[in-house]
Amino acid sequence: MTFAARKSLAALCLVLALATAAPAIADDDSDVKTIGNVTIYLGVIPADMIRGHPPDHVESSMHGRPPASSDGYHVLIALFDAKTGARITHARITARVADVGLSGEQKTLQPMEIAGTETYGNYFPMNGNGPFTIKLTIHVPGQPTDIVAEFEHHHQ
Repeated sequence: MTFAARKSLAALCLVLALATAAPAIADDDSDVKTIGNVTIYLGVIPADMIRGHPPDHVESSMHGRPPASSDGYHVLIALFDAKTGARITHARITARVADVGLSGEQKTLQPMEIAGTETYGNYFPMNGNGPFTIKLTIHVPGQPTDIVAEFEHHHQ
């Protein structure tokens, strides 16, 4: 198997794990947080993994195509009800991704269907290994206030 094929397989595994995960991972995991009744899963994958898909593949054109630069990353969020484990859909999420201490870039995370479930994502520049701050503002339908969650991310 070629290196590019292994990278694509690893990315697919991460995306499927986010798409099908239930909130069973401990809250102290740096890529999982529970705030109120919402468990938030974070995934970050290099955009060049997505660029490797054929042009007619659905992921090749999501969010307006992957960025051409080598520092582009796809930030993915999956939301679950912390009590029932049910997937939360129709949320509105904005994310600000920045080097720690800088203002960074803010974008709306767009809903996307992966393995028949709703996940949210978009591309962000993330040059170097980090640390990066990923600050989310999440509006869950039916909840009176937005959830604000902050993650610190390092590329491995």
